[in-house]
Amino acid sequence: MNRIAIAALAGLFVSAGAVAAPQDAPPTAHAGTIQKLTLEQIMADPDWIGPPVEDEYWGIDGRSVYFKLKRKGSSIRDLYRVPANGGTPVKLSDAELATTTGPAVFDRARDRAAYLRHGDVFVRDIASGVTRQVTRDDAGKYGLQISADGKLVSWAQGNDWYVWSAATGVVSQAATLKTEVNPAAAKPDQMERLQLSLFSTLRQIKADQDAVRAHDDHLDAENPSRAPAPFYLGDKVKVAMTSLSPNARWLLVVTRPASYQPGKHPFVVHYVNDSGYPETEAARTYVGHDNPAPQSLLLLDLQTHKQYPLSVNDLPGIHDDPLHALRVKRIAQLTAEGHTDEAAALAAPRTRPVSVNFVAVSESGYPAIVWSPDGSQLALELVANDHKDRWIETVDFADHKLVTQNRLTDPAWINWSFNGLGWLPDNRMLWFESEGSGWAQLFVKPLDGKARALTGTGYEVSTPVVSPDGKWFYLRSDKQAPYAYDVYRVPVAGGALQQVTHFEGMDDFELSPDGSKLAVLHSSAYVPPQLAVVKPDGSDVRELTDTRTPAYKAFSATRVQPRFVKIPSSHGHCGIWAKYYQPANYDTSHAHPAVFFVHGAGYLQDVDKNWSYYFREQMFNNLLTQEGYVVLDMDYRGSAGYGRDWRDAIYRDMGHPELQDLLDGKAWLVKHHHVDPKRVGIYGGSYGGFLTEMALLRAPGEFAAGAAQRPPSDWTSYNDGYTSDILNTPQLDPEAYRVSSPIEYAKNLEDPLLINHGLIDNNVMPGDSIRLYQRFIELHKKNFWISLYPMERHDFQHADDWYDEYRRIHELFTRFVLHGDGN
Repeated sequence: MNRIAIAALAGLFVSAGAVAAPQDAPPTAHAGTIQKLTLEQIMADPDWIGPPVEDEYWGIDGRSVYFKLKRKGSSIRDLYRVPANGGTPVKLSDAELATTTGPAVFDRARDRAAYLRHGDVFVRDIASGVTRQVTRDDAGKYGLQISADGKLVSWAQGNDWYVWSAATGVVSQAATLKTEVNPAAAKPDQMERLQLSLFSTLRQIKADQDAVRAHDDHLDAENPSRAPAPFYLGDKVKVAMTSLSPNARWLLVVTRPASYQPGKHPFVVHYVNDSGYPETEAARTYVGHDNPAPQSLLLLDLQTHKQYPLSVNDLPGIHDDPLHALRVKRIAQLTAEGHTDEAAALAAPRTRPVSVNFVAVSESGYPAIVWSPDGSQLALELVANDHKDRWIETVDFADHKLVTQNRLTDPAWINWSFNGLGWLPDNRMLWFESEGSGWAQLFVKPLDGKARALTGTGYEVSTPVVSPDGKWFYLRSDKQAPYAYDVYRVPVAGGALQQVTHFEGMDDFELSPDGSKLAVLHSSAYVPPQLAVVKPDGSDVRELTDTRTPAYKAFSATRVQPRFVKIPSSHGHCGIWAKYYQPANYDTSHAHPAVFFVHGAGYLQDVDKNWSYYFREQMFNNLLTQEGYVVLDMDYRGSAGYGRDWRDAIYRDMGHPELQDLLDGKAWLVKHHHVDPKRVGIYGGSYGGFLTEMALLRAPGEFAAGAAQRPPSDWTSYNDGYTSDILNTPQLDPEAYRVSSPIEYAKNLEDPLLINHGLIDNNVMPGDSIRLYQRFIELHKKNFWISLYPMERHDFQHADDWYDEYRRIHELFTRFVLHGDGN
């Protein structure tokens, strides 16, 4: 659940009570002697900084914490162990890696634990320490779980589940799924019936085959040591995902139509490669050309060998059309234009297609299908494929039907985050996250009762974890301030939300197996994530790592600390939070140049006290302040961290509310910080590159120059999962795409624009930038440039390319913003 997504970092150094091995200083600086930040240093391989602590987990006995660090000059992550009570972290040798434990799951009594090591399953008896290796193969495994009584351990390989029995020591496949028609159920057609009526030999052969099959079925039923008979699901479906109950009684199967065809794929071209010949690579499909396949649910009783479809027809609102007004308008337009086939394709389905909320897994780290610890209850999250509804359902095993526990509706789109779902240890109480109030809150709900909020509004909570005794929820929250995150806890029975840590930059946490300690990753603006251990009440804080290099520490001592400011809005909302960087020797006697850094992703929070995904850009902002600029980094509307309405403000209107916020930021700088309104630059990557283009093309003259990195310039060529949430599909809502795409405003270009893009970017396709560049050519525009990087994807990886990209940005700002005359 680590929220930090950071490019590769490395380099370690020993300090009192901290981690690791000394490293050589980078060639551009002597350790501890950086006098002035340079562009070469900023964009060098991040090994010079020191690696963030990653993937922390507790040892089975709760006495040690394990974590990973990137190895210097390599993408390899080394595993370290450190005593929870303090001490020097130790890198595990190859021999030690062969015997160490991985993140473990426990039975109810915590007598037995199971874990994965190097892709194999191991089971340990806690009291004796005896460890059994359960598998020895190279198959990928996930979903490791243990039954409440500790007698069964199960895991998935692809869509197949395997179960180890403590009683027999045998590993068996829980169920065999076949997407074909059951041969035994096949009935002879007219010609076959004719043959059987004519030839007695054929009748005898068939009778013998039927008898052998019946005999085998009887043996299977009477002999538990035999493999169970397969489940035939029919030839009209494909298996999308599966989930096994911890007691191995039930298997939920999620299917999609076998006839589903993915859309056409664009390609990226590798011009620089080992072969010396240009090579193509398929990328993701375009929005509206690969609509999510509708999914269906099938419950398999592995004990009785019966299967039951779980219908979604009774979900509240499943037969509504939240896009009715748009649909009627668009169908009429297409019909009037003679595109009757396209109009017919937009007809509303009688029952809205749904999918299991797999986005919840990737965004929040929680599964969308959760079994109670004893396997007696099942809950799952379903989302409408039109993105307007989320349902939390449980399963009535007696009547084999879904029971709605919660419905969340959003006229814009259901958030990708705040979809956590789980059970309390009592196996009867459900917990879940919801934005129903407009803020992410934590709820508990008995299956036959009303949901009860455990947290309030006006702040966000996320990543809830139930304590082993079932009495507390621990979670991440910004209750004290929207830019300060810490661990909090709240009683399961209800009560005040209590602050546990006081780092103001908490990234991740893990409860120890007995719940007596928390391992916490925390960071700050210039310190990458480090590991500490605290008690559940926040006392006895023990810092366990400091992975920064001496050279980076020397820079950190001279950095500009961002100020957190709330900028008044001219558009009726409560204000816009931002990070403001000011030169150390700020002189108010003259006007200053300014630069806006615009964060990417859209739905991301950069205005917080944590280590930033944009750590290079933050150092670049420091370089700019050395040269006399002030810098502003705003969490514009659409950013994360400020509730549902802030996020939904950009629905069907991307680039417009955000630009209004950026212009409010400019007005604030001019009014309060002596900024020259004619010398303001803007830059950003991905969504930040998109907003840079929108700023120059929709507000010409407001910014002296802009640099757009890997920008989506035409939303019709972006992916479906992100874009159709915010803009619907281009087939249904072409107007939303027209008003939101920079390419539609190309004629307005007046100010210098630099575009940088990786040629093998398979997220935002390089064609976006190339097509916009062609538009500028055809419109006879001036002062626009494009720089293409043959070996870079969306996230640049190579120091030379980082340097070249920012050298061009720096030169652009020096010429058009700092000097203000283009010379």
